[in-house]
Amino acid sequence: MNFKTINPSTEETIGEYELMPKEEVLSIAEQCESAFGQWKAMDISTRASYFRRLAQILRHNKDKYSKIMTLEMGKPIKQSLTEVEKCAWTAEVYADNGPKWLEDELVEADGKKHIVACEPIGVVLSIMPWNFPFWQAFRFGIPTLLAGNASVLKHSNVVPQCSLAIEESFREAGFPENLFRSVITDHDTIASLIKSGIVQGVSLTGSTYAGAKIAELAGKSLKKVVLELGGSDPFIVLEDADIEAAAKNAVTGRTINSGQSCIAAKRFIVDRKIAKEFSELFTKYMANLKVDDPMQMETDVGPLVNEDQVEQVEEQVNDAVKKGAEVLVGGKRLERKGFFYMPTVLTNVKSSMKVVKEEVFGPVAPIILANDEKEAVEVANSSEYGLGASVWTRDESKGLKIARQIEAGCVFVNSVVKSDPRMPFGGVKKSGIGRELSKYGLKEFVNVKGISVY
Repeated sequence: MNFKTINPSTEETIGEYELMPKEEVLSIAEQCESAFGQWKAMDISTRASYFRRLAQILRHNKDKYSKIMTLEMGKPIKQSLTEVEKCAWTAEVYADNGPKWLEDELVEADGKKHIVACEPIGVVLSIMPWNFPFWQAFRFGIPTLLAGNASVLKHSNVVPQCSLAIEESFREAGFPENLFRSVITDHDTIASLIKSGIVQGVSLTGSTYAGAKIAELAGKSLKKVVLELGGSDPFIVLEDADIEAAAKNAVTGRTINSGQSCIAAKRFIVDRKIAKEFSELFTKYMANLKVDDPMQMETDVGPLVNEDQVEQVEEQVNDAVKKGAEVLVGGKRLERKGFFYMPTVLTNVKSSMKVVKEEVFGPVAPIILANDEKEAVEVANSSEYGLGASVWTRDESKGLKIARQIEAGCVFVNSVVKSDPRMPFGGVKKSGIGRELSKYGLKEFVNVKGISVY
């Protein structure tokens, strides 16, 4: 079976690809399993040296990799360049800190000596989406390989060039042959791979629905899973916030990757007393964004990934308007070739609207009014999601107090939500299970082994 990839900016066909048959995918996984034996036997400091070389390769090929990303899924090129740089930096962070994070731990107990050791488990399958094609694959791959595992990447079929380029980068950096492999295949084959005795764990970044299906498959085979799923992140602006700073960062938080981010700010919960000033500034800055060809460095917002994505955003906005929402700016797709949707701000928003209840994967910002801090937290926690959140206030102690009340995997005070390899990343509720990044992500796919001497 073949499939085509489409340039979302021009709607032209980029290329045609053939799905790998099940036998080929299983054979590749077996080759990864063989490579694992050699890799896990290496001292972790030796493994760390490979990641410094990987950082060099990523930076050397940054222009090439960035253009592939922008071509396949429409990310503005300036953001693609930043994404590759972040992957390189993450490789360096793990090379510098990983050996220490995985050191044996000595524990006082009733014997002569008690050790907690972290050992790799084998081949880990990663299933990744199209929206951050390099970052999400490396965010998983770097710590998982550094811990001593091997990996198979099943990337979205929207970005096959990215998938193959990621495999190429590990090869070019000198990693053992077959330690990291990409497969272009279908869901049935992936199900067979999870059921096989080769794969020992699964990491998925994607929708809540996809996460539930993969968790079900993995659970039946007693395989460890890490799931980073959808989000409807609250962006809380309190009465004492720096409104100018909050409005500017609200634009960044909502329109990164043209709004197609799980950790994008998606519900703007604003104290009623400053709502008018915030809304006016926010609308002005959203209206000034340049929506155009993503290959241009000046472009702020590119196309959405495909026609289905545009239609879904249109449906969500139309639902809000029918139920009484007011469009302050945008509210429709651009009348041009490509899958472009205008940056949009909505007011008079109600909890029954799809733009509040569902995850919106596009540059659409609903403003929700709150009477006080207590109500703002209640609205923030009313979602089935719990990935990230941000709180804006000039009072740091208040910000920290509210951060502890919000049901989310990460909360930022006076900053947009972002991932950092030194901090854990992941969600609660329907936003996921487990953690990525930091020392916590490094230990997700290891055998935490207790060794006791008497």
